[in-house]
Amino acid sequence: MTGHHFNSVQPLSDSPFDFGRRYTDTVEIAKVGPRRVGMNPQFCHWFHCVSRVCRKAWLCGVDPDTGESFEHRRDWIVKRLALLADAFSIEIASYAVMSNHYHLVLCVNLEKANSWSSDEVLRRWCKVYQGPEMVRRYLDGDNLMPLELQYVESFVDEYRQRLVDLSWFMRSLNEPLARMANKEDKCTGHFWEGRFKAQALLDEQAILTCMAYVDLNPLRAGIAKTPEQSDYTSIQQRILRNTKVGKKPTDADIEVISSETSKANLAIKPKLKPFKSKDPLQENIPFSYQDYLILVDQTARIIRSGKAAMDASLPSIIERLNIDQAVWIQTMGQGGNKFHRAVGCLASLRKHAVQLKQFWVGGSGSDRLFKNP
Repeated sequence: MTGHHFNSVQPLSDSPFDFGRRYTDTVEIAKVGPRRVGMNPQFCHWFHCVSRVCRKAWLCGVDPDTGESFEHRRDWIVKRLALLADAFSIEIASYAVMSNHYHLVLCVNLEKANSWSSDEVLRRWCKVYQGPEMVRRYLDGDNLMPLELQYVESFVDEYRQRLVDLSWFMRSLNEPLARMANKEDKCTGHFWEGRFKAQALLDEQAILTCMAYVDLNPLRAGIAKTPEQSDYTSIQQRILRNTKVGKKPTDADIEVISSETSKANLAIKPKLKPFKSKDPLQENIPFSYQDYLILVDQTARIIRSGKAAMDASLPSIIERLNIDQAVWIQTMGQGGNKFHRAVGCLASLRKHAVQLKQFWVGGSGSDRLFKNP
């Protein structure tokens, strides 16, 4: 690195908004609202994102019509997620890579992005993109002229904003995958059916629900029997890491823990957001790993057995977070995701509507799942 350093670290804007409109307690919750404003991390920094391939294309797995295997594409996604988690200030709380779509629960960390020096911002951006030649020369340690340094510095604020931008994160994930898939299929055109779907997670109940919903996707689809056998999911990654801390899993361990595809899954993994972090700039997931693991395990048993009623063995975290037990099982079952633009209790949805300068915000499914006072 050169001796040139940019001293100014421009924080992302956190100024209060002047709404200028009156809101009452009778805010109607409906499925409407501008997409971009709903993804503003100033209002909400937890999101559930989904991308699905177009028509009947197969993202991963084996196409039942042709018998062709696309299993290797799961590695593409996981490796790309690992790169993006290392560069962006967007943390991955959970993920699941399915046959024709994938799920992510993401947390945007504005504080950490604000703490980065200008050099750090440039380095992180150039991990993902090539960047202008002048920026690459600066990072390689070349001595630049003052005007050249000004040119390099002009990119810092823009890159800092992009590194906390959910749309840029998903674009950086989906575009390379589409190009690689089209090249492999020797075709052109759309690979993804449209823009990714994003749901704002407004409170800890919503975070718990969507993390569990994502981790239980392979069980809901009938392609796994237990959470630890759910290949290419965050729950399997967490279980492997916590079961064999400091020890590389052997072939015998892998065979017991999961299927043969897990051997590829163990290669490169994205860094996951910890449940409890020592980093003061990183918020904790608002419940413990132990509670979450027990909840996912017990819910998986109910889904697998096909029970419609609540099992008495489910942990008390359901009651502590004021979640309706019967609707929880329905939500975690097949076709259970009825949420729209936002997930949260009625009070959280009303507050979110005010922040977005709206009289309503999509999220009607939360009314049934989360008990309201």
